[in-house]
Amino acid sequence: MSDRGVFSVLGLYDSAQMLVKAIPEVKAGVSERLEAYTPYPVHGIDRALGIRKSPVGGMVLVMGVIGAAAILAFEMWTSGRDYPQVTAGKPYFSWEAFIPIAFEVTVLFATLTAGLGMLLLLNRLPFFRHPMLRSKSMPLITRDKFALAVESDGGALDVETVAEALRRSGAVAVEVIGQPAPPGLVSPRFLATVLASIAVSCLVAGGLTYWAIKLFPVSVPMVHMLDQPRQDPQRASGFFKDGFGMRPPAPETVRRGLLPYTIRRQELARNLANPLPRTESVFEQGRRAFNNHCSVCHGILGNGAATLTAAYGAKPANLVSQQMIDLRDGEIYHAVMAGKNAMPSYAAELDEDERWAAVHYVRALQRALNARDEDIPE
Repeated sequence: MSDRGVFSVLGLYDSAQMLVKAIPEVKAGVSERLEAYTPYPVHGIDRALGIRKSPVGGMVLVMGVIGAAAILAFEMWTSGRDYPQVTAGKPYFSWEAFIPIAFEVTVLFATLTAGLGMLLLLNRLPFFRHPMLRSKSMPLITRDKFALAVESDGGALDVETVAEALRRSGAVAVEVIGQPAPPGLVSPRFLATVLASIAVSCLVAGGLTYWAIKLFPVSVPMVHMLDQPRQDPQRASGFFKDGFGMRPPAPETVRRGLLPYTIRRQELARNLANPLPRTESVFEQGRRAFNNHCSVCHGILGNGAATLTAAYGAKPANLVSQQMIDLRDGEIYHAVMAGKNAMPSYAAELDEDERWAAVHYVRALQRALNARDEDIPE
C-alpha cells in the first residue's frame, strides 16, 4: 500500500543505542531518506545516517577571508587615498593599525555567515508549517524518546512496508505523519491585525522610551559625556608627581617639520643670513609680529620706550641704537630664539618666517629713525 499524502512514517525508540542500531536495519529495507529526532545530540548518528560533514566551517572561512580583505582594502583607501592622515608618525598605509577593525569585521562576516547560512540555507528555517510540528510524538521526542523517520522524497511512500521495517528494528510505536495542507491566501483581516499590532507595538515602545529618558535622564553606569572625569587645562592634578595636569613635551623630542635651533652663543649666529626678501608683504608680516610681541617692551618705535609702568623693572634694549645697528641679522635672530637678559625666548610664539620678518622690520625702524640725507627722496 502506498500513499502520496504521507510525509513520513516515524518510529519511536526507548534509547539512543536502540536508535543507532536500528538505522542500518531500516536503511537496508527502504530507499527513502532517513531522518532522526533526538532530545539531545547522539554521538555517531550523523555517520550512521550518511549525513555529510557540515559545510558551515568552509563557509565561515571563505566569508571571514572576504571580510578581512574587504575591510583592509577599505581602510587603506580611506586612510591613504581618500582622506590621508599621518597619525602618531605612522605612514598612510599602516596595516598594523588596521588590524583591530579588520578583526572585528572578520568576526562579523563569519558570525553572520554561520548563523544565517545554517538557518536559512542548510536548515531552511524558519519553517512554521513543518509536518513534525503537528506530530503526536513530538512531546515525547523532546523529553526521553528517540525517533527515526522515513520521509517521502516526493513520490509515493509504502506505509505498510516502512512501518513493518521500523517495528522489526525495535520501534515501540509507529506514527504516520501526513503532508500539511497547502497554504492559502492571507486574509485581509489577518493582514490588518498584523499591521495594527506592529503599529501599536511601535507606539507603545516609543512612548515608554520617551518617558523613560525624561524620568531617568542619567542612569548608572551611563553618564553624559560632559560629566565624565577629565583634566581641565591649567588645573592641578594629583595623578602626576609634579602636580601639573598639562604635560610638557618629552625631552629631546622635535616637533614634526621643525628644525631644532642648536646655537648657544650669540657670536656663533653672526653668519646666519636672512632668507626672506625685502618685500612689502614681508615687512607687513614683520610689523604684525613686532607689534604683537615686541612693542610692549621695546616700544612701538623700537627705541626702548616701553608701554609698561615702572613696576616692570627691566630696561628693554633700544633696538634703533648704533649698537643694535652694528649687529648682524643672525645675531638679532639669535636673541629672538634664545632670549637676552630678562627677555625670554620667543621661539614658541613665532614661527621661522615671522622671526626673520621681524628682523627685517627692526632694520626698517633703524633706517627710519637714523635717516641719512641720501634717504630723502628728491
